[in-house]
Amino acid sequence: MIEFSRHQRKTIAIGVTVLSFTLVVAFTIATIWLVKRLLAIVMPALVPVMMGFFLALFFKPYYKWWRGKVHNPTLALIVMLATVFVPLGLVMWYAGAVAVDQVTNLIAQGPQLYQQVMTWFRETFPRLHGLLQQFGIPFDNLGNDVYTKYGSTALKAGVGALKAALGVVSAIVTLIFFVFFLTTKDRRGSEIVSQMPFLKEETRNFVATQIDAFIDILVSFFQRQTVICLIEGVMYGTGFWLVGLPYGFLIGFTLGVLNLIPLFGSLVCLPVALPLAYFVHGGSLTRLVLVLVVWGLGQFLDGYLITPRIQGDRTGLGYAGVIFSFFFWGTLLGPMLGMLLAIPLSAFCVVLWRALTATYIRPMV
Repeated sequence: MIEFSRHQRKTIAIGVTVLSFTLVVAFTIATIWLVKRLLAIVMPALVPVMMGFFLALFFKPYYKWWRGKVHNPTLALIVMLATVFVPLGLVMWYAGAVAVDQVTNLIAQGPQLYQQVMTWFRETFPRLHGLLQQFGIPFDNLGNDVYTKYGSTALKAGVGALKAALGVVSAIVTLIFFVFFLTTKDRRGSEIVSQMPFLKEETRNFVATQIDAFIDILVSFFQRQTVICLIEGVMYGTGFWLVGLPYGFLIGFTLGVLNLIPLFGSLVCLPVALPLAYFVHGGSLTRLVLVLVVWGLGQFLDGYLITPRIQGDRTGLGYAGVIFSFFFWGTLLGPMLGMLLAIPLSAFCVVLWRALTATYIRPMV
């Protein structure tokens, strides 16, 4: 038997620890890479499933209310769907034509608006414009190049027909999964861990508690965030319309709805709203400032009134934590899915870490 000195044993222990840590990190990185590649492949098939799941999360309390009124589950489902989709269909029937017309006109004005913005930029910042031109950045023709490349009539017709067909199929699949998740019995953590007899009872109880916490965070976040987005959509839409922004209600409502992913609506809609406020249909600096005032007021009301009253401080994440969550989960799960799930996943990680430290990590005295 080989005898090692105390110094040799310490060196071996350090080496084994470093090797183990390296293997754990390598395995984690490989798993993340594999999950990301797999999600990239199956994402088109996952989108209807995820949409059906999130819609079911939002409408589940309403369905349960109807189940209490109508004891037949099939009849309760039919009544619930009718009370949701009939009014929605009527709204879309009357408002849809106006929205489509506005979107079409907005897209048609895109190249002209882009040229107006570029002319203003060239005249206001001539040195910066010249510097960008020296670096080969074709700002002047970028909008026309994109429009020429993707805006031909034949291409738009073909792509539009294909997207319409895929949209119909996706909507049907989404509806099927929506009904499936809506009518499926809620499963709690105790039911799931009952299929894991290989775990100790203490571990099963811990896992069941964390599963329940994750489900509660996910359901609560999306139900409350959807209500917040609808309120913000009406608020921004009304505000933009009152200050005279062209297509104001459409842009404002879209901004609010897209804030289902926090900050995403502002990043998408403000670059459209600000040029419209200044350059189109009697635009002026005053209208531009008023649009910014409406947006700033909406951010203030959202941060200090709407979200605290409806969502509360349920995520346990600060502003820096929210930004980091977007980058981390967006990189891991892809831009859309990662940003959509960033807040609830990070909130669950915080809850899980606190539970782990309270249960398994003893404080040092």
